[in-house]
Amino acid sequence: MAADVTTTDGVDTLLAALPSVDILVNNLGIFGSQPALDISDEEWRRYFEVNVLAAVRLIRAYLPSMTDGGWGRIQNIASDSAIVIPTEMIHYGMSKTALLAVSRGFAKEAAGTGVTVNSVIAGPTHTGGVEDFVYQLVDKDLPWDEAQREFMRLHRPQSLLQRLIEPEEIANMCVYLASPQASATTGAAVRVDGGYLDSIVP
Repeated sequence: MAADVTTTDGVDTLLAALPSVDILVNNLGIFGSQPALDISDEEWRRYFEVNVLAAVRLIRAYLPSMTDGGWGRIQNIASDSAIVIPTEMIHYGMSKTALLAVSRGFAKEAAGTGVTVNSVIAGPTHTGGVEDFVYQLVDKDLPWDEAQREFMRLHRPQSLLQRLIEPEEIANMCVYLASPQASATTGAAVRVDGGYLDSIVP
């Protein structure tokens, strides 16, 4: 069912239809390119409301029934931008950094209950919105394959994959984290970043 979970009314609508879930994946997010000094107070708030508080609302709504049942999976889709803050979208990076803290904190809240809470650090991923974003930063006349390569070369050169990640590749990690096989993984920030983060520690 569809509901606007950026509002309390929307969450109430969702809860009326789905009062409990076993697996919650918070994947809602907005992003965009903007010069750092031009980001208004309103935009800072909007990014925090949508990218962070929407997830917090749903975790608060669903975590109690998960812990009562002794099993559950919560995943927050974060980003490499949480750690390598892009100069062209600091407000987005800030919101994803906050989401890492939210995940770790709620994992502690769920300690010992059979419920796991994790972040998935997604690298640059091929979506319709990202295609639009790429064309904001490279020549709009380039064919997509060339535009993607140019974007990665100029703006994400540290990627070891050297291409955008396909959504299915992110989903594969989500499937694992939702499974019984991931029962000992909680409070973690798990990377599906194509080697973008220059770190040997997750």
